Amino acid sequence: MNNLDLHDIILAMTLSLFLLGTVTFVAGVLVLLTRSMGQDVREITTHTRKLAQKGLAQELSGLVGNASALLTATTQMVRTTAGLGVLLVTLGSLQLVAALGLVFYLSRG
Repeated sequence: MNNLDLHDIILAMTLSLFLLGTVTFVAGVLVLLTRSMGQDVREITTHTRKLAQKGLAQELSGLVGNASALLTATTQMVRTTAGLGVLLVTLGSLQLVAALGLVFYLSRG
């Protein structure tokens, strides 16, 4: 039977922390690259701009107000997505630094 000592367990935990940090960091970068400037957000913005121009040309104040609200909501969605991406990148970086710090600490002592 294979007995694990404390060093092996801490090494496995450190490796798990490093892998989790890598996955979290990559997920954050992917969110920032794909979701923040996604094609769907650009399409919504383009169509809303056209809708607002049409509303102004035909003097439909309700249409312009709704288009303005839609643009505001789209802007908030992009900000929220970007914030989530930054959070994931930050957490992933902290996990990677913690794992590397543990490796250096354990290799010294």
